[in-house]
Amino acid sequence: MRPLAAPGSGGSGGEREREKSDRRSNSERWIELGQEQQRAYVMRLLDALEVTDRDKRLKVARAILYLAQGVFDECDMDADVIHWSRHNVFLLYDMGIFTALLELLSMEIDNNQACSSAVRKPAISLADSTELRVLLSIMYLMVETIRLQTEDDRPEWRAAREAFKTELGSPLYNGEPFALLLFTMVTKFCSMNAPHFPMKKVLLLLWKTILFTMGGFEELQEMKVRGRERLSLPPLPEDSIKVVRSMRAASPPASAMELIEQQQQAKRGRRSRRPLVKQDSLDTYNERDPFKNDDARDEEEDGEEADSGIEGEVDPLDRDVIIQPPPPPPPLRPPTERASLPKGLPWAPKVREKDIEHFLETSRNKFIGFTLGNDTETLVGLPRPIHESVKTLKQHKYVSIAEMQIKREGELQQCPMTLVSDIALLKLLLAAAPTSKAKTDSINILADVLPEEMPITVLQSMKLGIDVNRHKEIIVKAISALLLLLLKHLKLNHIYQFEIVSQHLVFANCIPLILKFFNQNIMSYISAKNSICVLDFPHCVVHEMPELTAESLEAGDSNQFCWRNLFSCINLLRILNKLTKWKHSRTMMLVVFKSAPILKRALKVKQAMMQLYVLKLLKIQTKYLGRQWRKSNMKTMSAIYQKVRHRLNDDWAYGNDIDARPWDFQAEECALRESIEKFNSRRYDKNQNGEFAPVDNCLQSVLGQRVELPEDFHYSYEMWLEREVFSQPIQWEGLLQQAQ
Repeated sequence: MRPLAAPGSGGSGGEREREKSDRRSNSERWIELGQEQQRAYVMRLLDALEVTDRDKRLKVARAILYLAQGVFDECDMDADVIHWSRHNVFLLYDMGIFTALLELLSMEIDNNQACSSAVRKPAISLADSTELRVLLSIMYLMVETIRLQTEDDRPEWRAAREAFKTELGSPLYNGEPFALLLFTMVTKFCSMNAPHFPMKKVLLLLWKTILFTMGGFEELQEMKVRGRERLSLPPLPEDSIKVVRSMRAASPPASAMELIEQQQQAKRGRRSRRPLVKQDSLDTYNERDPFKNDDARDEEEDGEEADSGIEGEVDPLDRDVIIQPPPPPPPLRPPTERASLPKGLPWAPKVREKDIEHFLETSRNKFIGFTLGNDTETLVGLPRPIHESVKTLKQHKYVSIAEMQIKREGELQQCPMTLVSDIALLKLLLAAAPTSKAKTDSINILADVLPEEMPITVLQSMKLGIDVNRHKEIIVKAISALLLLLLKHLKLNHIYQFEIVSQHLVFANCIPLILKFFNQNIMSYISAKNSICVLDFPHCVVHEMPELTAESLEAGDSNQFCWRNLFSCINLLRILNKLTKWKHSRTMMLVVFKSAPILKRALKVKQAMMQLYVLKLLKIQTKYLGRQWRKSNMKTMSAIYQKVRHRLNDDWAYGNDIDARPWDFQAEECALRESIEKFNSRRYDKNQNGEFAPVDNCLQSVLGQRVELPEDFHYSYEMWLEREVFSQPIQWEGLLQQAQ
């Protein structure tokens, strides 16, 4: 995170140190004040936030931001800045600063003068969003600091965390949750009504707010376990988070150019111990890849086990921090280490009820000549091997929460008056979604990174270029994490809430958009170095700033991988998996858009979690790619077998699935849409159970009912009367004849 301008942050390193010492000697230091003195000072700042002068209000907001950033001007070490930032944030929340900031944020959002001025401007810069950026920065620091738990938290801080979590998730702000206000900002920005909104900060704050109020992936796993217990379903066969963390990356398959090169070497008589080589995690770092095992003999002995790239990698979904890569493994491994590796497949196989029904239907048609519908218990007349097969299938039967919800929704549709359902209104996304299609005009996402004056030197241009690329990467990270988190929570809350958002994403071309994102040099994207370490907070405000040169900017940091970009890639792959899982029509979209070579190139990133979701996407479409593709990609097929969960009776490697019929694709989406509309009508329609409600036949009662009209109706009601009433000829004689 980069700090905004704060007291004493200008000038060179030596000048800033002298200014620090002068201020410390001339004024009282914040870190030396007592608790009551600090509270009194914050109270004065809170009162000053209510002044009408915009410049004075901004100055006070900057002072609050300086406190939230840890009064870095009085600190000598990074740890001191973090300590005082945490202390001050809890103090600010206790004094009610967040509520006051929320009122100011609402004023800025509703500032029509600023919006219209930004719309008319030919170019928008940082100066157009100064107030918004200061407010959002303070709120982000408060949400993120309070969200994270530490072992040395005080009891009052733990209580404040729970209170803040409840406050953010409750409709306390104008009758709506805080996240909905941020969604409104996204909607206004995308509709080009407020192009000056700093979208990077809005998206980051929105993501962290939902992460705090609704929970992350580990909380989702716990909620899933509790949900299965409530529905009396058997426990999960394994913890998916732990399984993925323990998986090892596989070597990517060789490309066509590499195969041609190997053939040419073979013709020249150059023998190679392993035909498929050049399987490093980053081709551009072959000479200094810390994960590369240079000993060819060890690779030959260990076979596929030596192809792992990153051993014991930390789950990038846990925390967004820069992780130093582990040290390189020793050149030779003792035999005992190989024996300790886990054997077998990482996932327990699963079987759906539909798979068992399909298997019995086929078997009954073959041996008896008729079927028994959905009956999976009666096995009369079937041979003994079929009995054993059904027994095995039932041992691995898995019933998901989504299947139970779909079954219950079917019962509610058949008997709407007899079953009672707890209604959980999910206003968060539905109320913020735009009603009309987004404009095709290009959206300027760089409004909160471009300065008023463009750079004039090479060094300034390089620094701005790095900032712009970093800015884009953070936006991709926030959007991908936000979408994935929402989809997972929606699916756990109710499957049809998940399906309606998924269908909106599909109709908005989300699938080709993600494929277009991966249709780049993904290795270069993963290894991008769009960061300047000396400018990272709090290093840049505590230590003396070294002189920046074009050479130092071009060299970048010492990390081989950009974990921010890896995080984004994994999120996008998981979103794509959720959109296409068990949807044949959407799987065919992957085939039509030729996603197989794009995804296969992504396997070159030797990270186990990313490879897992790439292999899942390849698995669901292998049956459509033809025998020749499967024959020439046997290493990929082997990796799918080793790392992806198996579904018994799933002919993914042969293409014999009778469900893969192209004429069913449109019907599948239409049937899903119909189920979604019934669900929305039953749960969210204001006139719930309208078909069964009594009808008011009294004329006076009906005419006396108060009808809610839109806000802009009184501006145009005269035109409406002229068009709909006065200009329409009325056949009075016909009306009289009908009345008689």
